[in-house]
Amino acid sequence: MSYSTADSLPTVTLDDVRGAQKMLSGVARVTAMEGSRHLSQLVGAPVHLKCENLQRTGSFKLRGAYVRIAGLLPEERAAGVVAASAGNHAQGVALASSLLGVRSTVFMPTGAPLPKVAATRDYGAEVRLHGQVVDETLAAAQEYAAETGAVFIHPFDHPDIIAGQGTVGLEILEQCPEVRTIVVGIGGGGLVAGVATAVKALRRDVRIVGVQAAGAAAYPPSLAAGRPLAVEKPATMADGIKVGRPGDVPFRIVQNLVDDVVTVEENHLSSALLLCLERAKLVVEPAGASPVAALLSEPGAFEGPVVAVLSGGNVDPLLMQRILRHGMAAAGRYLAVTLRLTDRPGALATLLGVLSVADANVLDVSHVRTDPRLGLTEVEVELHLEMKGPEHCAEVNRALREAGYTVID
Repeated sequence: MSYSTADSLPTVTLDDVRGAQKMLSGVARVTAMEGSRHLSQLVGAPVHLKCENLQRTGSFKLRGAYVRIAGLLPEERAAGVVAASAGNHAQGVALASSLLGVRSTVFMPTGAPLPKVAATRDYGAEVRLHGQVVDETLAAAQEYAAETGAVFIHPFDHPDIIAGQGTVGLEILEQCPEVRTIVVGIGGGGLVAGVATAVKALRRDVRIVGVQAAGAAAYPPSLAAGRPLAVEKPATMADGIKVGRPGDVPFRIVQNLVDDVVTVEENHLSSALLLCLERAKLVVEPAGASPVAALLSEPGAFEGPVVAVLSGGNVDPLLMQRILRHGMAAAGRYLAVTLRLTDRPGALATLLGVLSVADANVLDVSHVRTDPRLGLTEVEVELHLEMKGPEHCAEVNRALREAGYTVID
């Protein structure tokens, strides 16, 4: 580790990342690199998926957490460590601490998904539920550190964390030496800063592109201003990259080494998750799918070969169900239509006959008869349909209009 003379912020070197790689030998998996024919056809160049969703604990977070905790002094280890997280960082700290024989306490929001809470406990941490949002949880963890002397393990704003995450970049160069573009999701910036540190030291010609959710994109305005700025009330389904402010240490590295930061909308995130599941047979959380979302939103912007880092796969099953439905709708695979019928025998059967001819699979039907907007002889019907794509959606809407039905927006 070295220090920037400009502002005394610590920075990270290639030697730091190589040292982290040696430290992680036998601890973190060298995760698979899988080709994607579908994305390759879309981009017009080879696309590979770096599967950190298959890492131990289900994300890259173990790498940085282990390096950070392993570097503690004996007296610091004796005091234990504390972290705050809604999921991936919690599990990474819990497992790393158990492997190193260090006591760990992890604060999680009271609304954290039960599978993530259970996994964190199973990895050996004492879990304390506090606060409704991560900011409240973070404050509680820092207060605990001040009271007990436990070492606070930040999820991204520390050089050891960044060095550990940078080992992903070394693996990419080993597994895909011909790579021209690496696409990485960004929350606080620890992963992309580590990858950029390792890759740019060895291959200046490789383009590094960071991806943020549009509703939680703190990096573009921060880079424009030249300093970290906070985004108030970040909002996105991708909780793994829903960070309100860049970390000071990763920001300086991103500023110097990352070529571009792009944003993606929620529909691209859900479509990317669905694509990973259907085409690559990989369970990926929304944050982990953000690089794929960037490829979907602007496929011509990436020179190949491209490596997209799937940073994690820890997604709550209930959230997965909602996201998949959202993704199916975005991909034209799911359609909800509402229309009004005359409330008489056979009216619904006639409507279903039109849909049958149009080859639309009806998943659900609901009726409303008591709305004051309806006439005495009217009924409002909402149908949820399984579709084959955008063209099929247009065909069904056209068939309904030609049959005399008015679809209500």
